[in-house]
Amino acid sequence: MTTITPVETDASERERGDYEEVAVPVLVIGAGAAGARTAIALAEHGIDSLVIGKRDHGDAHTVWAAGGINAALGSLDPEDDWAIHAADTIDEGHHLNDPTAVETVTRAMPDRIRELDAWGTEFARTPDGTIDQRYFGAQSFRRTCFVGDRTGEAILDTLVGRAQELEIPYRENVMVTELLSDGERVYGAAAYDMEDGHEILFRASHVVLAAGGFSALWSRHSSREDENTGDGPALALEAGADLLDVEFVQFHPTGMVADDEWDDDWNGRLVTEAVRGEGGRLYNADGERFMERYSPDQMELDARDVVARAIQAEVDAGRGTDNGGVYLDISHRDRSFLKERLPRMYERFQSLGVDLAAEPVEIAPTAHYTMGGVDVDFTTGETGVDRLYAVGETTAGVHGANRLGGNSLAETVALGKIVGDHIATAYAPQRTDPLPERIRAAAEHEFDRLAALAAADGGESPQELIEELGELLWDHAGIRRDGPSLADGRAALADLRERARHVGVAGDHTGRPFEFAVDLGFMLTLADVILRTAARRTESRGAHYRTDYPERDPDWRRNVLVTRDGEDLRLSTRTPGTPSERVQRALDEGYELDYHHLE
Repeated sequence: MTTITPVETDASERERGDYEEVAVPVLVIGAGAAGARTAIALAEHGIDSLVIGKRDHGDAHTVWAAGGINAALGSLDPEDDWAIHAADTIDEGHHLNDPTAVETVTRAMPDRIRELDAWGTEFARTPDGTIDQRYFGAQSFRRTCFVGDRTGEAILDTLVGRAQELEIPYRENVMVTELLSDGERVYGAAAYDMEDGHEILFRASHVVLAAGGFSALWSRHSSREDENTGDGPALALEAGADLLDVEFVQFHPTGMVADDEWDDDWNGRLVTEAVRGEGGRLYNADGERFMERYSPDQMELDARDVVARAIQAEVDAGRGTDNGGVYLDISHRDRSFLKERLPRMYERFQSLGVDLAAEPVEIAPTAHYTMGGVDVDFTTGETGVDRLYAVGETTAGVHGANRLGGNSLAETVALGKIVGDHIATAYAPQRTDPLPERIRAAAEHEFDRLAALAAADGGESPQELIEELGELLWDHAGIRRDGPSLADGRAALADLRERARHVGVAGDHTGRPFEFAVDLGFMLTLADVILRTAARRTESRGAHYRTDYPERDPDWRRNVLVTRDGEDLRLSTRTPGTPSERVQRALDEGYELDYHHLE
């Protein structure tokens, strides 16, 4: 992909420092579906933006969202509607969701699906030509639209194609290390080019964070090693924005367990929920279909947190595999069915010597999605810092204590449009102002820090510290937590932080050790927040399970906010809002999936 040059470069100011300076009305940090949809909305209003990403154009974490995207189209179940979708989302989120965020997304999604369809996304079709929909965990009706098991990839391809039609500028292989903010307003970002190492000062009237979540902090996770490392939330926190509900991390029930003959890179890689949505069954090492013990009505299609804990309970009881997993079996389905409905999964396992149509696969829970993130106003995407916005997995609010499968892609396209529309109509930015000298000085100080980091010759390996951090969080803030273990985790983290002051990079800005060292800074910030907020929430709710507080506490129907207070963090709580009357009626009706439709 050819890199398009920035909108505006001020060469005279660039000479003031040994860095490139780029000026743009709106800077979008993150090139997945959320960032792309935001930029498209801006362009449709005639507003210039620049999208920057850490990887090649079109290569974003969105492609890993395989199973589908939710919208109450009613293709197969006409009784479904957006309010029931909202009720399912709130029930799955254990009533910690921001009701405005939920209703905004669920109302918008039928139009967003029709828009993607018109732009070329090749959704699966029913025999009569309407968009097909499949069952997904904890949903009352079939409302998950899909493109086989490559839905995220197909949607991102569509959005990138639309962005190219609109000639939206894009810069790839650029990593932001700091937002330029005085705590009240954001002015741009400091970054570096990952290919040649030069530093970049982005000057922007508005900044949109669409940089993903932080699931890669855990040792077993479904992300690639260089994605979901907490960039977005950490950047926002340091810039003056609040974080919300960071203790809630979704452990997807079905991550791959690496066989001795496979590369360890497969460990934790996601086996899409679509496998269970199409009838996949879970068995322990004794051959028992164990979900009958934990959820006899919804079985394998109960909420992700329920299924993940059930798997862990089987392993803890000695009924797991030697590798600490269980088996997922869909071999009762015809081979032709699997090739049509789950082509990516079928091909992946075939390449590893496993026949999905003839044998089960070994799986275990894996850190997959972070419900917590930046606190935003979901009618605009605004954070508490003027001109700074956030969208996608970087934010919190839509999912509450646990995410409904199929809602992650929905959130990106629904809220991406809202943020872009708001910036364009409320501000119509067409230019950037000169940087205040104190902000320029802060950028140059950051570049000095990066240079010192590149030259660091300590004895600690950044990559090894990241691996140790992953084990620390898995052990102390994993699927099952308790107060003493969380306290031990904080003590261990303090030691890790001290060791991180003595990393060895001894290279330049283009090497992997330098990238790992930058990632480590973000990850340590988020790890501290996770351990603190998990200790603060003395109950079990959704994806947050405390063995010392195993019940949900109605008095804890509160969100946990994290605010930067000088060098420390301050935690506070607030109560979520109430749903609209229509959504409350849907909640009161108690809609629920009848799993046995699949039998």
